Amino acid sequence: MKQYPSNLKYKKNQKPTSSLLYLSDNKTFFSVKGNFLIKSLENGPLTYNQLESCRKSIKRKIRRQGHILIRLFTNISRTKKPLASRMGKGKGNHSYWQCQVKSGQVICEVTCNNSILALLAVKEAAKKLPVKTKITSVFY
Repeated sequence: MKQYPSNLKYKKNQKPTSSLLYLSDNKTFFSVKGNFLIKSLENGPLTYNQLESCRKSIKRKIRRQGHILIRLFTNISRTKKPLASRMGKGKGNHSYWQCQVKSGQVICEVTCNNSILALLAVKEAAKKLPVKTKITSVFY
């Protein structure tokens, strides 16, 4: 999974506002091709490390029996000035990358032949996330 976008319009962006949470992007709220979904129940930021640990825990559980689809991408950079630095002298360096998740948005999808194994994997991955989540099963 790629950590940050390759092309940026600006080197460092400003802090995300709360208006980001009210965008009406309906395509992220429904399943694409997964049997089990992790949906968020609250708004909040997710970092790249949290998404990666979620992906790794699912991968470890289902091995080669299924497919994982992460529906979020960390496109917002957060900066931090070093400790004991004086005021001024510009904005700090990139510290980490994050994405803003809205309530009801699908975080990740798992497709697996063994439904019991997939459910266990999704439950394990939901524990890694800092937002409240709901596990939904979709069968076509």
